Amino acid sequence: MSDYKQTLNLPDTPFPMRADLARREVGWLADWQDRQRYARLREHCAGRPLFILHDGPPYANGDIHIGHAVNKVLKDMILKGRTLAGFDAPYVPGWDCHGLPIEHAVEKANGKGMAPAEFRQKCREFAATQIDRQRKDFVRLGILGDWDHPYRTMDFQTEADTVRTLGKILAAGWLIQGQKPVNWCLDCNSALAEAEVEYEDRTSTAVDVAFRVRDRAALAAIFPVLADHPQGAAPAVVIWTTTPWTLPANEAVSAHPDFEYALVDSPRGLLLLARDLVESSAARWATGPLTVLGTAAGRALEHLQLQHPFYAEKVVPLILGEHVTSEAGTGFVHTAPAHGLDDYLVGQRYGLPVDNPVLDTGLFRASQAEVGGLHVWKGNARVVEILRAGPNLIFEAQYTHSYPHCWRHKTPIIYRATHQWFIAMDEVPQGGTQTLREVARDGVAGTTFFPDWGRARLQAMIDNRPDWCVSRQRSWGTPMSLFIHRETGVLHPRTAELIEQVAQRIEQGGIEAWFSLDPAELLGADAKHYRKLSDTLDVWFDSGTTHESVLARRAGLGKPADLYLEGSDQHRGWFQSSLLTGCAVDGRPPYKALLTHGFVVDGKGRKMSKSLGNVVFPQKVVDALGADVLRLWVASTDYSGELNLSDEILKRVVESYRRLRNTLRFLLANLADFDPAQDLLAPADWLEIDRYALEVTRSLQTAVEGDYARYEFHSMTQKLLNFCSEELGGFYLDILKDRLYTTPEKGPARRAAQSALWHIAQSLVRLLAPVLSFTAEEIWPLLPPSDPNERESVFFARWHVLPATQDGPALMARWTRLRALRTSVQKHLEVLRADGLIGSSLAGEVELFAEGEAADFLASFGDDLRFVFITSSATVQRAAAPAEAVATAEEGVRLRVHASPYTKCERCWHVRADVGSNPDHPGLCGRCERNLYGSGEARWHA
Repeated sequence: MSDYKQTLNLPDTPFPMRADLARREVGWLADWQDRQRYARLREHCAGRPLFILHDGPPYANGDIHIGHAVNKVLKDMILKGRTLAGFDAPYVPGWDCHGLPIEHAVEKANGKGMAPAEFRQKCREFAATQIDRQRKDFVRLGILGDWDHPYRTMDFQTEADTVRTLGKILAAGWLIQGQKPVNWCLDCNSALAEAEVEYEDRTSTAVDVAFRVRDRAALAAIFPVLADHPQGAAPAVVIWTTTPWTLPANEAVSAHPDFEYALVDSPRGLLLLARDLVESSAARWATGPLTVLGTAAGRALEHLQLQHPFYAEKVVPLILGEHVTSEAGTGFVHTAPAHGLDDYLVGQRYGLPVDNPVLDTGLFRASQAEVGGLHVWKGNARVVEILRAGPNLIFEAQYTHSYPHCWRHKTPIIYRATHQWFIAMDEVPQGGTQTLREVARDGVAGTTFFPDWGRARLQAMIDNRPDWCVSRQRSWGTPMSLFIHRETGVLHPRTAELIEQVAQRIEQGGIEAWFSLDPAELLGADAKHYRKLSDTLDVWFDSGTTHESVLARRAGLGKPADLYLEGSDQHRGWFQSSLLTGCAVDGRPPYKALLTHGFVVDGKGRKMSKSLGNVVFPQKVVDALGADVLRLWVASTDYSGELNLSDEILKRVVESYRRLRNTLRFLLANLADFDPAQDLLAPADWLEIDRYALEVTRSLQTAVEGDYARYEFHSMTQKLLNFCSEELGGFYLDILKDRLYTTPEKGPARRAAQSALWHIAQSLVRLLAPVLSFTAEEIWPLLPPSDPNERESVFFARWHVLPATQDGPALMARWTRLRALRTSVQKHLEVLRADGLIGSSLAGEVELFAEGEAADFLASFGDDLRFVFITSSATVQRAAAPAEAVATAEEGVRLRVHASPYTKCERCWHVRADVGSNPDHPGLCGRCERNLYGSGEARWHA
């Protein structure tokens, strides 16, 4: 037996089967940085249409977590996909740097009591350190961006532009000053933005409290039955509240104008309740049935005078408000304008005072009767104690309900009225025609959402949000650089000019230029009449105005951005703050589209937490498996909902990566001796199966390009995996091996196959590059180039342009039909193999029985049928099928398979009758003999 192995065109490539990503990616990163890959990419893309994805800044505190990784990888895939699609898609990463968490971290490390200037400097240094840590991890993920020149909200220029944007919003008439109830954290001692509030269950003492009607005759005019009822305790309106501590600030009781209210007789006297809540109130109080004496509409009760339940000298009105609901309670709402937004709004209509008895610290002011000096939570118990001692406590119980908490401290917050600055949602500025809420609604309507449900979520939040309180009582933040009159509180008449002067100083010295400013330097003699605000801006204002401080400022960027992309929580955060400031400044959102991704949970759908031990750290995944595996997980997961991640899930991702890598390795290995400049054949000179493979690739590329454009990465990834495993590995490449390995090295049959493989590889590596960036860059130098100008990086290329064929649709239909028959053949060959009658399919022979058009169709493939079936023989019989023949996938075609009785060729392993026909080469079949010593086989089936 001769050794014919050396005569085969065996695959060869330096592209290793074992990726060793965790180790090798670090070296590739260093090479990218040495070659200034991002800067070179910007030069290469200059002049193309712009695609701007604006980076929502992560907070500069703590190492990145898996949610950060998802966010950055999604952005990177989009930008790389847009680059390959022919856009100039820059990426300027950013960080949010001001705010309370950094203050807390600095205080924890250095203690309290530092001078303010020193404290702010420590905060700046701390934020810079955190940025360096996070940047290193982001870069390790393979994120291409301008990492040497990110934007930071604490950069002097950005701080100055944030102040300028405040000035623009003020000039447009949206910024107002007022005393309104705001979310107040008793631990932060500061107002909170809506986005800084989260809801958790809390158990409170709920009380039903009687407000006695002062004028029985006025009530009798509404309920005539009262005139015949015996005198007794004064009838009472009953309210239900879960915040007894707010009762000292009560200024009214609200009823719904359209509700029907009932006067009922009870063991506690005559009471007024919403008619629909009489039965549920009786059940809650366990009093037995309540007797309804009469009913009246809520609007009839307006202006009744009520006695405060424990302040004898205080009388409050009954007012009307549509915020009253009948879902729980009594149908009457205790109204304290200082402690609730609905209360405040209805109080404004009735001219109620906004009297806030609670200090910043959560203590009642000392002068407040009964509760003075107490903390609000102790005030709860004190108020209930007072009510128990009197006649007005109808009922008390513990009640578990959803309650707002500070997202940082995880502690319950309160609503309290304070003097703050607000961006008004419902005021029409002088000379304007719309409120900011209306402008924002129009902006939402004109925005594209991915997924589409984001529209309804953002719209609902805009519809229901209160005025935006933008002032904070903090040290580390962009200052509200305003001067107000010491007595009237009115802004200085030169405010616009002064804001610009302050901004110029901040450009040079940062926010410290404001805090250290002597007002006389800018105001002169006016300084004695005006004071500068000590408040800082809400950090959401900082990040929400980066469309001004970054997009409008940076060369190569612009607004509106094509896309903002963040987690689903940012509908109430950055998406919303950017929308409102954009609408306030430009009359439109700063973005054309919004993409929302979900949060990462474990494999069982549970939130990740240290206590459960199910936290997956991106650093550990990258160190163990490589960034490309993590990126592939992000791409293959539907980000529109929760993203599941666990060790088991990562194992499956690793298997998917290996499948893709092995496919690419096969392509490279069979192109080692292929030079497209000399060897590339036109599709007209290919075999038909090669042209079919080209059409399948074209279909894939069209679909995947569409998925990239629609940001449907999980769909795209599934298509690529199916293409590699089914279309290539399970069909085309399996068939192609024989031709690649056994036909003449430079013969037309092999060159045709290589031409098809070259186009497939060019297409596939580019389609995978936004996801498997390291792997694609590893492949790129090994793949014979189509354009020397693209040699440096796959990202210097565009989507591959596949050559046209004349018969694409017909090829697809023809080979789809043949592949169905091939499946039938393979199934029956597998039966022979299972029975031990054959080893490989090459040891089998196939007979196909058909007549008419079906026979013509099969015969048109000639001897290529056996190569498609990977059998040593495949014949078409134009005759009726014998009884033992079995049906196939196509009606009218039957088949018979059996083991070949002939000898196996030592070189190609086909089992043929002509093996040994030439005594000089007894181990070869006739085809191999021609391929080695003759003119080569004729495989031209066009």
